[in-house]
Amino acid sequence: MKLTATTIKNARPKEKLYRLFDGEGLYLEITPSGGTYWRMKYRFNGKENRLAFGTYPNISLAEAREKRRIAKKELDAGRNPSEVKKLAKLETQKEYENNFENITREWHSQKRHTWNPKHAENILKRMEADIFPHIGKRPIKDITPQEILAAVKKVEDRGARDLAHRLMQTSGQVFRYGVATGRNSRDITADLKGALQPAKSVGYAYLGETELPAFLKKLERYEQDYGGRLLTKLAFKLLVLTFVRSGEIRGALWEEFDFTKSQWKIPASRMKMKEDHIVPLCTQSIAILRELQNLTGHSQFVFPSQHDPRSIMSENTFLRVLDVLGYKGKATGHGFRSTASTILNEYGFRADVIERQLAHCERNQIRAAYNYAEYLPERIKMMEWWGSYIERVISNSDNIINFRKTL
Repeated sequence: MKLTATTIKNARPKEKLYRLFDGEGLYLEITPSGGTYWRMKYRFNGKENRLAFGTYPNISLAEAREKRRIAKKELDAGRNPSEVKKLAKLETQKEYENNFENITREWHSQKRHTWNPKHAENILKRMEADIFPHIGKRPIKDITPQEILAAVKKVEDRGARDLAHRLMQTSGQVFRYGVATGRNSRDITADLKGALQPAKSVGYAYLGETELPAFLKKLERYEQDYGGRLLTKLAFKLLVLTFVRSGEIRGALWEEFDFTKSQWKIPASRMKMKEDHIVPLCTQSIAILRELQNLTGHSQFVFPSQHDPRSIMSENTFLRVLDVLGYKGKATGHGFRSTASTILNEYGFRADVIERQLAHCERNQIRAAYNYAEYLPERIKMMEWWGSYIERVISNSDNIINFRKTL
């Protein structure tokens, strides 16, 4: 006699386990503790097997019968329902392991040693905040271009265009990693080229040639007129003369400087591009470094912290200088790279030479071993010209100097 919903509902635990049968192998097993389990008994290749369908009332009578029907269909096809269920479970587990979030974290762990720690942290935080909530649990092979676009569009819609582009770029790298490791077939973000609004160009504020003299005049009187420290003023002057990144100035070590060659060799570990970088030192830079030797020559750091000589100058130092001199929001420490680049281009120096001195060029690993010295003779001449230009601007700061290059 087949089971009914009423029969099952009225069933109560007994001292011993007992079963209520529905026919064709399906039954409900009731334990003394009150547990109710759907089971199906069947034979495969002459051996008795049992299949679990879940518990009642989580699985209703109708649902249990549907599971029985599917199992019998597998038997009719010559397949063992238990093995089919195990394979399905393994496939589900595999899909979970190969979801977008897990693949992203795997890719991130493979790449993070090549990145600056803060950059690596930011990449993962951005994905956790804006991408994982939407497609993180989806198997990477099943994600569609439209799903990626919908997630990234939410970021774009809140006005963060640049971030939206970075998220799309990172997602593309994850898909390409998935292809390389056999988890998906292609990078679907390639289908979305042009789907986002152009990223806003958020450059660093910088001074033009006509604004530079007034700034340099104020910087020269940083101690007398603004109560600043000599060490800070010299750090900023060296930043202007070398136009390296502010972090590269602040972290400078005395051992990096070769006064015989008039060169500063910044090791790859401190460079954004992770390659050694040579900075030719003009006469004016050498003079500043000689003055600095009297101040900090006893330390390993050219610019040690005022509060802790075991560490380097604060990252906010240059911002404070600009604030004190009245240039808050009008210029940044990094912006002096743009100032130098703009002026050098206007005065006719080759773009490749300028870009190489800025350490912008992205090169392959084969060339990286020697490429840090690329265009060095031209760069030496250019940096000496730049030092003379800055010196002339300071000494004639009330007028813009028409100081054409002479090579």
